[in-house]
Amino acid sequence: MSDVRVRAAVEADLPAVKAIYDVQVAGRIATFDLEPPPLSYWSARLASEARGDHLLVAVDGTLSGSDDVLGYAYSSSYRPRPAYDRTREVSVYLADGARGRGLGRALYDDLLARLADDDVHTVLAVVALPNPASEALHRACGFERVGVLPEVGHKLGRRIDTALYARVLAG
Repeated sequence: MSDVRVRAAVEADLPAVKAIYDVQVAGRIATFDLEPPPLSYWSARLASEARGDHLLVAVDGTLSGSDDVLGYAYSSSYRPRPAYDRTREVSVYLADGARGRGLGRALYDDLLARLADDDVHTVLAVVALPNPASEALHRACGFERVGVLPEVGHKLGRRIDTALYARVLAG
């Protein structure tokens, strides 16, 4: 992982971010989207100036001599009411060939540091079950499983539970 770095996403990264997400939409339960969002969705996420909103990418500069996106993480508002302003929901997604290399941890470490700098107090993550790797990542990053929402999603012909993870940041 020595040539991998985490940085803020730029517009040129968005097609790769979209491609990683679209794989999840098409055949996996990590997201409950059923249709891939257009590139403009990612552009809007990148353009957000709300405090606590970030889109980060993990890139490998050794592949093809360019910054190939291996994964990404983002934070966004939890709910649109002012009392939730210091709470953010986070997600991380990795390209298929990038799993098991510590990239999810690197992305979350950077993202959580940025959120602490933004004076975010509580960070939430929703994990579709089963997903032992994602649950292990969240626990390793200091999140605690605070509940399970039974059968809240329906995708790929089945009902899916989600686990809610929370981490309170210092401050």
